[in-house]
Amino acid sequence: MSTPFNYKHLYYFWVVAKEGGISRAAEKLDMAVQTVSAQVRELERSLGYALLKPAGRGLALTDAGMAAMQEADQIFQLGENLRARVRDAVSTPTVRLVVGICDSLPKLVVRRLLQPIIREPNLRLLCEEGNLDDLLGDLALHRLDVVLSDRPAPANPNIKLYSHSLGTSTMAWYGTPAMAKTASQEFPKSLVNVPFLLPTAHTAVRARLDLWFEQRGMRPRIVGEFADSALLKTFGAGGMGVFPAAEWAHDDLLAHYAVQRIGPCDGVIEHFFAIGTEKKVHHPLVQRLLQPAL
Repeated sequence: MSTPFNYKHLYYFWVVAKEGGISRAAEKLDMAVQTVSAQVRELERSLGYALLKPAGRGLALTDAGMAAMQEADQIFQLGENLRARVRDAVSTPTVRLVVGICDSLPKLVVRRLLQPIIREPNLRLLCEEGNLDDLLGDLALHRLDVVLSDRPAPANPNIKLYSHSLGTSTMAWYGTPAMAKTASQEFPKSLVNVPFLLPTAHTAVRARLDLWFEQRGMRPRIVGEFADSALLKTFGAGGMGVFPAAEWAHDDLLAHYAVQRIGPCDGVIEHFFAIGTEKKVHHPLVQRLLQPAL
C-alpha cells in the first residue's frame, strides 16, 4: 500500500528542483541537508517513482520528476497568489478582470477593445501578453477570464473554446511625412519606391498583406519584420519604412506617432476576437466587452 501523499514533501521537492540541488534547497529552506533529502525520498516513496537522478556533481529530474515538477509549479504558483487574493477580498471591493492579449494583436487596438470597461469603478485589470497557444492553455486552466486575439480559437477536441467577434477594421499604409511624400504620388504604384516594415508571419493579417502585394504584381522591399506591433510602429515613426495599421486606431496612431496616412490597403481586413471557455458568458466585464457583438 502506498504512503499517503504529503504536500509538504512535494514543496521540498519543488524547491530542490528549482534550486538545482539539495544543498542549495536546504540553504534556501534553512534546513539540514539530511532533512530535505529525507522529505524528497518520502515523496518518491509515496508516488512510487524516482524523481531525481545523479547528473555530474548535481541532480537532474527523471521523466517522472519532470511531470511532478510541472504539476508542482501549478500548485505552488496558485499558492503564491493566495495571500494577494485573500488581501484583495477583505480590502476595498474590486472588480477583477484577467485578460490574455495575443502578441500579434496591435496594442492601440487593444486599448480600444478594452475601452468599454476601463472606467469601471474599482477595476483591477491584469493583462498578460503571449502567443495564442500559451494563452489558450492558461484560459483552459482558468488563469485568464478572456483572451483577445486577431484570429478565432483553433479547433481543439480537448478544450471547448468559444470565439466572439469584436469587430473588424480596414487597413491602411502609414509613414513619416518624408515617406508619405514619396509614396503618395501615383499611389499605390509609388510604393515600389519606399521600404516596407511588415508584421511577421505569425500574425493573421500577414498572409492578407502578402496577397495584396501579389494581386498588384508588386515585390515589396521589406527591410524589417516585427512580431510586436508597437515596435513596428516605433521603427516606422523613425523613418525606417512605411507600415500597415488598422484604421480603427487611426486617431490614436497619429496622436502617439509622428506619421501620416499614405493610402488604403484595399481589401485587407483585420479581425478581432474575444475567446472564452463559456458559450454563455457570465463575467460581467467580459459581457460588457462583447456588448456590440451580443
